[in-house]
Amino acid sequence: MTLPRLRVLSLGGTITMTRGNGSGITPKLGAEELAASVPGLADVAQIVASSPFRVASPSLSIADLVEIARVIRAGMAEGFAGTVVIQGTDTIEESAFLLDLLVGADHPVVVTGAMRGADAPGADGPANLLAAALTAVAPGARGQGTLAVLNDQVHAARWVQKGHTALPSAFVSPLAGPVGLVAEGRARFFATLPPTPVLPVPDGEMPPVALLRWAMGESGRLLAALPGLGYAGAVIEGMGAGHVPAEAAPLLGELAARMPVVLASRCQTGPVFTHTYGYPGAEIDLIGRGLLPGGTLSGLKARLLLTLCLRAGMDTAAIASAFAAYR
Repeated sequence: MTLPRLRVLSLGGTITMTRGNGSGITPKLGAEELAASVPGLADVAQIVASSPFRVASPSLSIADLVEIARVIRAGMAEGFAGTVVIQGTDTIEESAFLLDLLVGADHPVVVTGAMRGADAPGADGPANLLAAALTAVAPGARGQGTLAVLNDQVHAARWVQKGHTALPSAFVSPLAGPVGLVAEGRARFFATLPPTPVLPVPDGEMPPVALLRWAMGESGRLLAALPGLGYAGAVIEGMGAGHVPAEAAPLLGELAARMPVVLASRCQTGPVFTHTYGYPGAEIDLIGRGLLPGGTLSGLKARLLLTLCLRAGMDTAAIASAFAAYR
């Protein structure tokens, strides 16, 4: 039987890190070295491995992931059955969502990494890479959009979050749970995800979008400075279901008159409300002042969607429609 062709792209991260002469671990291993170190991986697919980047994931940019999306889409035309993206875990929830927005559901994309360095006792990288490959070639992965696979759990890009700084079980999907798992050498799916719009892969510089988290007693004095700092849009992580102090509501309305402002929640998960609370500073008031509800997206992911919408030249109505897919 001919094995499917699977592209493996390594961007760096803990999974590639070993200890050198200095203090701490740093990215060193490439995709080919990682693939060669995983027992059984060659029995899953014909691996074509490359390393576009070798950096810690906090140094990855939106533009970097846009370039990876472009590479993946080119691979679709070259006949790859799927793509595994290896990177650091700090920004997996953002990278996976960006790829979900830009690649589409027809080509399986699986993002993975490791919580322990390559030379650490109990390193989880090889198992995660094998599980990611098994998921990427599984028939059930097609149509599911980008997935994140770690600790033998399969998470949807739109829901996955890093929930712990240290444990191999760090990744969670608190809104709906994992959509599948890897066991006995195969990926099993327990849910079918509804499709979401695919955005064009952009060219050029990404517009800056601010992300502000509201805290008790915050006055909102930073808001007026955002346009002058060059921001093209903003995401506000409000309290609870999307709320701010009453005195801050007019300031947000003034900002929304100058740039798109998306309302998210600072809670771990759950939808931003649209028509429940009517007091000043609550979601009905803020939406009436021009803020756009972010649905179930976290502030991190809402910022990415707004960035791509702005880069695509969408007007306010089109941006609102893009976010409506996540309500």
